[in-house]
Amino acid sequence: MKHIRKGTGGFIGYIVMLSVLVGCVKKKEALVVKDASQIEKELILAKENTVFYIDPVNGKDSNIGIEKRSPWKSFKRINQLELTKGNRIEILSAGDFRESLLLKGKGTLEAPITIEFAQGTYNFYPEKSYKKKFHISNTNDAPDSLKAVAFYFSKAENVQIKGNGAEIIFRGKTMEMCIDNSKNISIEGLSFDYYRPTVSEFKVIQATNKFAEISIHSDSKYKIIDNKLIWLGEGWEHTTHSLWQMFDHKNQTVARKSMQVDKMNFSEIVKNKILVKFTENPGFMKGMVYQNRNTFRDYAAVFMNRSKNIIWKNVNIHFMHGMGVVSQFCENITFDAFSVKPKENSGRTCAAWADILHFSGCKGNILIKNSFLSAANDDAINVHGTHLRIVETLSEKTIKVRFMHPQTYGFKAFQKGDSIEFIRASSLLPFSKNKIVAAKLINEKEMELVLKETIPTNIRAKDVIENTTWTPDVTISNTKITHIPTRGVLLSTRGKVLVENNEFLKTRMSAVLISDDANGWFESGYVKDVTIRNNKFIDCGAPIINIHPENSETVDGKFVHKNIKILNNIFKIKQEKVVSAKSTSGISFLNNKIETIGEFKTKDLVSFKSCDNILIED
Repeated sequence: MKHIRKGTGGFIGYIVMLSVLVGCVKKKEALVVKDASQIEKELILAKENTVFYIDPVNGKDSNIGIEKRSPWKSFKRINQLELTKGNRIEILSAGDFRESLLLKGKGTLEAPITIEFAQGTYNFYPEKSYKKKFHISNTNDAPDSLKAVAFYFSKAENVQIKGNGAEIIFRGKTMEMCIDNSKNISIEGLSFDYYRPTVSEFKVIQATNKFAEISIHSDSKYKIIDNKLIWLGEGWEHTTHSLWQMFDHKNQTVARKSMQVDKMNFSEIVKNKILVKFTENPGFMKGMVYQNRNTFRDYAAVFMNRSKNIIWKNVNIHFMHGMGVVSQFCENITFDAFSVKPKENSGRTCAAWADILHFSGCKGNILIKNSFLSAANDDAINVHGTHLRIVETLSEKTIKVRFMHPQTYGFKAFQKGDSIEFIRASSLLPFSKNKIVAAKLINEKEMELVLKETIPTNIRAKDVIENTTWTPDVTISNTKITHIPTRGVLLSTRGKVLVENNEFLKTRMSAVLISDDANGWFESGYVKDVTIRNNKFIDCGAPIINIHPENSETVDGKFVHKNIKILNNIFKIKQEKVVSAKSTSGISFLNNKIETIGEFKTKDLVSFKSCDNILIED
C-alpha cells in the first residue's frame, strides 16, 4: 500500500491506486459537486468489508483512507465510491464538513453499510454542498431553487448510521438528510441543531400602549435600517414578518398572533436591546417570548421519497428549518425515542419551523412511539394523501388530473398498478373504483392516467381521485405532544389507526383532527378504523377530538368517516368541547374520564351533525 501511494500522484493517480485497492470501475453515475451541475463521474465499486476513515481535523483527502493512521479529511473520496456489503465509514473526530455525503451502495441485512460518528460537535456548511431541486408535498413555494443537502442517500440499501451522541450543527439553510429510492435505512443516536435558527426570538421586558422594550435572543442576529428590524442569518435575511408566535413561559402555552409591522418603529438601545414604538400596542405583553419567521416554504428539514423500511431511533432535533420531516410515498417508517425540543439551557422556545412529522401518500406501517414532539410552528403530526382534481376525459379509459394546491405538485402521485377511487368533491363519497395502467406527469401540475376499466360517465366538475394503494396504517403511542400552536395530530387515512397512551398537553387547537378535503388543501381521505384510547388530553383546544370532513353535501344513509372508537381516555378541560363530529357513522365514546379545570362553563361536551350509530357510555 505504501508503494502504491508513493508511485501515484494527483487525482488520476489516486483513482488508479484506489481501483487496485477497492475493486473495479463500475457504471457511470451523476455526481453533483459545488454548483450542483450534473457531471458524469465513474463510481468505483468498493471492496467488501473495507473500512474507510475520515478525520475532518487531522485528515487529508490525498491520504490512503483505508488506514486509521491515514484518514481522509472530507466526504469527497467516499462520494466517488459505490459502497457494498460490510463497508464501514468511521468518522474519527468531530469537526467541520463543507461537502455533502453522497451515499450510494447496497449492503446486506447481515453485513450492512455502516457510518459511525465519533462523539462531539460537527459543523456543516452548505456553500459547497450537493444541491438539487425537489418537489415536496406541502412545501413547494420554491420548486426551482436548489436545496443544499447534507446527507443524501440515493438508491441505497441496508445502511446504518450510528451517531453515538454526536451533534450536527447546520450553518445555513440545509436539508439535513434526503433518503431517496432507498430501503432498510436506520439513523440512531444523532442530534441536529442550527447555529442560527431561521425562527428569531425575543422577550418583552416592558410594554405600554405606545412602546415596548425587547431583549433579542443572542442567537437571533439582526440589523435595523430605516427603523425596520431585519433578521440576519447565515446565507439569508428577511424583514420582520406579520405572523408571530407568542410563548408564555408561565402557562407553558404557545399561540399564533398576527401583528402588522408597518407601523412599528425599531431603534437600538444597546446590543440586543431594542425599543419598539407604535401608535397603539399591537399585542406585545411583558414577559412573553415572541417568535418570528419568514413563512415562505422553501425547504423540508428531512425528505424521504419513495423509500421503505426507515427507522429513526434516539434522534434529537433542537431546531430544523422547513416543513419538518417529510415522508412522501414511503413505506414502513418508524420513529422511536424521537425528540424535538429546544436544547437544554439554550434559552430558545422553538425547535421546528413548521410541522414536525409530515406524511404524504405513504403506505405500510407508520409507527411513532416513545417520543417527545414540541415547540413547533405548525402541527406535530400530519398523515394524509392528495386528492387530484379530474380536469378532462381524454378517452373512455384515459383522464387528465391536476394538483390544485400551490404548495403541493410536481411529483408522480400515481404509478402503474396503483388503485384509485373517484371521489365526489361535494360529498367526499366514492362513486367508482379503478386501477392505473399507465401514468405520466405531463407538466408540473398535471398527470395523464390510463385506466384498466372504463371511466365513469357521471363525473362532475371539481370531482377528484385518490390513490388508495398508498394509505398507511398508523400507530402513535407513548408520546408527549406539547407547545404546539395548531393541532396535535391530523389523521386522514383509510388504514388502521391507533392513538394510544399519549399525552397531549395544551395544544392550541384540536389535539386530534380527522379531516378530509377536496377543495382547500386537497388532503385525502376518509377513515374507517380509528381507535383513540388511554390518552391524556390536558387543557387542549376545542374541540379536543374534531372529526370534521370538509364536505358541503350530505347523502342520506351515507357517511364520509366510519368506525371511530374513543376509549378510556382522560380529558382535563376548562370549557372545551370534548368531541365534535360530522358525517360519521359508528362513533363509540366509552369509559372516558372528564375532569374540569377551574370554573367550568361548557354544557355541551359532545356534538354530532349528520352522524349515525353513536354509542356513549360510562
